[in-house]
Amino acid sequence: MGFLSTYSTVCINKPLAQANRLILASASPRRRELLSQLGIPFDVVVADVTEHEDPDTDPKVMVAHNAALKADWVSRRHPDAVVLGADTTVFLDAKAINKPADLAEARAMLRRLSGREHTVFTGVAVRRVSTGLRIDRGVSSQVQFKAFGDDVIEAYIRVVNTLDKAGAYSIQDSTDMIVAGYKGSFTNIMGLPMELTKQILTQDVLLA
Repeated sequence: MGFLSTYSTVCINKPLAQANRLILASASPRRRELLSQLGIPFDVVVADVTEHEDPDTDPKVMVAHNAALKADWVSRRHPDAVVLGADTTVFLDAKAINKPADLAEARAMLRRLSGREHTVFTGVAVRRVSTGLRIDRGVSSQVQFKAFGDDVIEAYIRVVNTLDKAGAYSIQDSTDMIVAGYKGSFTNIMGLPMELTKQILTQDVLLA
């Protein structure tokens, strides 16, 4: 499994059948908002799992593992539904940068990212137990940050909730304060690559 802008591993043990229920296995409001743009009805079931967040882990492996962990947990409990799991991390200096534990760590993360380019990885896992459907794919994007000081960091923290976001930032909120530019999928940086997700659900899974 290798990341380009996207990677893909697909295992289909039984013929696909028309699905009438889609479940998003995520508590993320951003993923809910993005998925709703497809116009496909879905439910949300949050997986009760402990995600792997070792910063020394290969980020591609980490997000693929966590996305699959969530999708597998939910799909075992809803075997006839198509279940979508996803996980996102920021990667810089050979380390994954996940969600900050507190504002002090958020400030430290933003200082570390200031003036530099980093990579955002998202893993996407789709499961349907009743048909043997297993799809694991992923996307990477690059983000270039402006150089900024503590005054900008403090102003940013006042307007953006940094604690529930990998890397302590949101690409879609107050972008001009910290982001100089990006390459690749914008929605991947938000947490769910919609180009890939739409392809999977409307072509591979026939959920249109």
